[in-house]
Amino acid sequence: MAELRVLENRISHLSDRCAALRAETHDDDYLQNASSILEKLRNYNTQAGESSSVAKLLQDYTQVILDITFYEENRLVDQEFPEDTSPFKIQQLLQDLTEPEVLAGRLAPNQEVQCVLGLELLECLYWRRGALLYMYCHTLHQRKQWIKQNKATFLKCVQEGVRYLMKMLQVRSSVKLNDGVVFHDSTTANFLSEGIFSDTHLLTMMYIGEMCFWAVKYEDSSADGAEQKEDRLQFRDIGAQILNKYVLACEGPLQGQGWNTENAKEILSILQ
Repeated sequence: MAELRVLENRISHLSDRCAALRAETHDDDYLQNASSILEKLRNYNTQAGESSSVAKLLQDYTQVILDITFYEENRLVDQEFPEDTSPFKIQQLLQDLTEPEVLAGRLAPNQEVQCVLGLELLECLYWRRGALLYMYCHTLHQRKQWIKQNKATFLKCVQEGVRYLMKMLQVRSSVKLNDGVVFHDSTTANFLSEGIFSDTHLLTMMYIGEMCFWAVKYEDSSADGAEQKEDRLQFRDIGAQILNKYVLACEGPLQGQGWNTENAKEILSILQ
């Protein structure tokens, strides 16, 4: 099967990439885990072509991608996203983190991607892409002179980041309380009904709110075209809706659990 041969070639490429990265550092847990999985993948029998085998193969491959890119992302953050090399490196990382979805669609065309990769891995792929762009934009946001000269690039990164983070929140359908599901804990029931399944979901909401604020701020200071007006209204609506939900959760059931709402409220005062 041609697609499986492509995957085998990618596994070989990732093995070389992982080995090169491990030569640069010592005892990195993520690279060690990736190396162990790659060793197993190289010995994996890909000829069977059964859907269960393909799913396991893709899940392991996805974990390798997540581990290697996590190391590379952390290096970018530690270097404070160098202006000359970051744009290319970020696009490479985004492409890496998109590839498992593409391969799942090719290798298991009759199944939903989330059924092949699993909900947690698919959420993580969206989260990692959105969080990477959030961290990049957070750094660029402090480079005022750069933004003046590259506003369109900045807004494009913000928009792309918001899109990935919104997709992360949409991977799991929120639980409807009238679906016949019985909850013994009303707090848990309320979280699930709002689509809040973990701390990462809450952090995603805060990231979306901040990025929407940046979009509104820099679109307001730019030429006011029809397309920009439409985007600005979208960012205002998305940011306000998400942050209101975040504040309600943090000041309600999660009060006293370490979640701060001051920044969210300040952003809401501007978006609303």
